[in-house]
Amino acid sequence: MIRRSILLGTGSALPVRAVSNAELAQTVDTSDEWIVERTGIRNRHIAGDGETTATLATQAAQEALAAAGLAAQDIDLIILATATPDQTFPAAATKVQAALGIDDCVAFDVAAVCSGFLYALTVADSMIRSGAAQRALVIGSETFSRILDWDDRATCVLFGDGAGAVVLGAQESEDGQRGILAAKLHADGRHNQLLYVDGGPSTTQTVGKLRMKGQEVFRHAVVNLASVLREVMELAKLTPADIDWLVPHQANARILDATARKLKLSPDRVVVTVDRHANTSAASVPLALDVAMRDGRIKPGDLVVLEAMGGGFTWGACVLRV
Repeated sequence: MIRRSILLGTGSALPVRAVSNAELAQTVDTSDEWIVERTGIRNRHIAGDGETTATLATQAAQEALAAAGLAAQDIDLIILATATPDQTFPAAATKVQAALGIDDCVAFDVAAVCSGFLYALTVADSMIRSGAAQRALVIGSETFSRILDWDDRATCVLFGDGAGAVVLGAQESEDGQRGILAAKLHADGRHNQLLYVDGGPSTTQTVGKLRMKGQEVFRHAVVNLASVLREVMELAKLTPADIDWLVPHQANARILDATARKLKLSPDRVVVTVDRHANTSAASVPLALDVAMRDGRIKPGDLVVLEAMGGGFTWGACVLRV
C-alpha cells in the first residue's frame, strides 16, 4: 500500500476592491498599454480596511473546506505561505486556526515568497506521508500592496492581493496514482539583491518596500522554471506530453509564455490568471488552481503540474493527479 496526499478541495479569496490599469494610471506614471504589453496584467485586487493576509487566508480556507466536505475540526495541520504576515509573530496560520474555531492543531507559516505555496505543499505532503498529519490546510495568502513603493512604476503595477487554499488528506492505495506524485524544491541565496524587501525587524526595524531588478529576475525565472519542471517530471517518470494542465506562478505573461515554449507545451494547457489578479506571490498558484478547478477545466484524473519562483531565489515544482 502507498500512502499519498490527495487533493480534497480548493478555495480562494480576493479583496473587494478591484483596480484596473486605467485606475492605477490616475495615480502612477503609467498606462494600460504599457502594463499590458510588458506584463499581460489588466487588473488586480487591493486589500482595504479590515482585509489582511489572515482574513483572506481564512476565507480561502473556508471555501476549500466546503469543497472538500469537511469541518474545520477535521484539520490537524495548517501551513500558511506568506511574505506579508499580519504580525512579525505569532504566525498568521495561528490566526487562521483561531478564526476557523480549531482548538488545537499544528499551525505555522512558511516564508519562501512566490515559491511559498510550493514549499508549504511539499512540507505538508511530507508530514502526511510520514503519518504526522492526516488532513492539512495549505494556504498561500498575501497583501503585497502594503509593501509596494507606489512611486516605482516598474514594480507597483505588477502585484495584487489575494489568497488560495487546498485541503490535503491521507489516502492509502495499491496503485497510488492519485495525489502528489513528486515535488522538487531549490534555493540560491546569492541572488538576494535582485528581488528583496529593504527592511526587517533585525536590520532596519521597519517593514520596508519591495525592490526588484526585473530583467535579471526574468532571465533567471525562465531558466530555473524550465529546469525544475523537467526535474519533477523525471522524478514522476513523465514527459511534457503527459501533462493535462500546467498551473504556474502568475508573475508575468511573458514568463509564462517563455516557460511553456521551453517545454514545448501548448498555451491551451497553461492556466493563466495573471491578467485579472496580477502577481499575488505565494497566493498565485493556489488561486489559479482554484479558478481552473471551479470552472471545470481541471477534472478528476487530470495530471497537473504546479511551479513557482520567488525572491531568495527560491523555486520549485510539484506533480499531482487530481
